[in-house]
Amino acid sequence: MRNWFGFGVAGNFAGHLEQAGEAADFVSVVSEGGAPKGIFPWYAPGHDSFLGQYPLSSEQILLPPESPDFTGPLNLQIEPEVGLACRVKWNGDTVASLEPFALGAFNDCSIRRPGAAKISHKKNWGPASKGVAAQFFEISDLTPDGPTATLRLVCFLRGSDGHEHAYGVDSPLLGYSYYGEVLLDWVVERLANQKGSSDTPLEDVGALMVAAGHPEHVLIGIGATRYTELGESTYLQGGDQAVVRVYDTASDAASELRQTVSPR
Repeated sequence: MRNWFGFGVAGNFAGHLEQAGEAADFVSVVSEGGAPKGIFPWYAPGHDSFLGQYPLSSEQILLPPESPDFTGPLNLQIEPEVGLACRVKWNGDTVASLEPFALGAFNDCSIRRPGAAKISHKKNWGPASKGVAAQFFEISDLTPDGPTATLRLVCFLRGSDGHEHAYGVDSPLLGYSYYGEVLLDWVVERLANQKGSSDTPLEDVGALMVAAGHPEHVLIGIGATRYTELGESTYLQGGDQAVVRVYDTASDAASELRQTVSPR
């Protein structure tokens, strides 16, 4: 995935932004009906900023280094998500379509930094700042009655007491506000038309993809589910283990991610 482009969807599960304390960031963002708030980058191959650092790991989350860029408490939260792998079809400098071929457990781990100018400033602090399962489901059909209809997403925290505690609410993938072709069509439209501005936390993700050399694949974090009461109020500590799991209620199949939080 080092040559893939990585971006996320903000506000695609009802109530998550409020729980994460980020709803106020989007007061200037207008979205229609139940649509998500926008898209944001977390990895742009070859970029000369922090976005060019490869952040994915299946085994660990590294705490941010001491840096003027990360002042204040390091309040890290698991973001339990579905990671959707897609092939990109280009028409010049415009993404014409996204073709999904796999999905799996994804941890869009975030630093809660009130006042951060852009969402991306909370997302990539270097190696092992994001989590992706080593194994995905092979999926091309995202229709409501297709093979993903029986998939669910759940998240746990194994803390210092050695027990796993529910961190994210066990949720069906069909519980996303936008899912399947509706989501993919919306993302393609946003890649073409979301330009970002100084008064929103959003950026021109489409332009970043062009600058990255028209990547042929993307990994999309399609949005975090709601937290449990513990998840909403508990930040990660060294030695904790974050567990994100996509599982099939119709079989024993699962895509599971387990990351241990480690100091640098």
